[in-house]
Amino acid sequence: MPEWLVERGIGETRAVLIDNGEIVEALIELDGTVAAGTVLSARLTGNGHNGRNAVATTEEGAEFLLPHGAAGIAQGGTIAIEVTREAIPGAEPWKRPLARVSDREPGPMRSLAERLGARELAFPGAEDLLVKAGWDDVLEQARSGIVRFAGGELRISPTPAMTLIDVDGHVRPDELAVLGASQAGAAIRRLGIGGSIGIDLPTVGSKAIRHAASTALDAALPQPFERTAVNGFGFVQVVRPRVRASLVELAQDRAQFEARALLRRTAFDGAGAKRLVAHPVVIAALAARAAWVDALSRQVGGGVSLRAEPLLPMSGGYAETA
Repeated sequence: MPEWLVERGIGETRAVLIDNGEIVEALIELDGTVAAGTVLSARLTGNGHNGRNAVATTEEGAEFLLPHGAAGIAQGGTIAIEVTREAIPGAEPWKRPLARVSDREPGPMRSLAERLGARELAFPGAEDLLVKAGWDDVLEQARSGIVRFAGGELRISPTPAMTLIDVDGHVRPDELAVLGASQAGAAIRRLGIGGSIGIDLPTVGSKAIRHAASTALDAALPQPFERTAVNGFGFVQVVRPRVRASLVELAQDRAQFEARALLRRTAFDGAGAKRLVAHPVVIAALAARAAWVDALSRQVGGGVSLRAEPLLPMSGGYAETA
């Protein structure tokens, strides 16, 4: 029976859906994120154009774009808005999170565990259930954009317009088209990729094989989504709801991504004073967030110091006894 597990870490909350002992879906909610579904009080600060793309601003100064406008509301008026897409970090930080006018009362959002109906884990726990189910592999897929499978691999490339997935391998093209479609669907789900997605499968002339590839994709990727047919060049476009950043998008901010991953690994290392050794940009990210280091110190029951090591890869940080 599939089960959601949630782990509240330092700087982030992690959630995984585990089925048959493996992670089939994963997401990370950064601390301070205004989650999709949250209803806020805001002031209409821009009416947009032709009834679209209004702007609402909260008391804290956070701006939200209202793609469908705010009909009948004068600029400067107070409205309730529901967040429909969280802020997406990455190549276009100027893009505002999205919202819509709501008739619900503003109020705090339920926790991620409550929203998912998940079992919340102690952190750190006696056993690392996330790593046991493949968490480290999921993080590596997110940071590298490479998903390997028997017979081939996927290369995932986020762009401002869409996420592109290239399927390559060494089995017959007709076999790879079907297998690659299935693997792409599973990766999209596992890494939480939403929005517009282009999948480049091997070119096959058979309509039957292209239909089989479409069927394999449909079987691997739960609704809701829309897609085109696989065309004669092997390309298929998928459009999924995009309410938060995918793990691939979060990994684009490598310094913070690796800093949080290092904090998690260290929390499971056992008690006692620690020295975190990592690439200089990762150490700089930690040094700039004293609250993260203090939280780790409380978890391990000892002081935590930092040491930069330029020869380490960004994902190669480790903890040593201080």
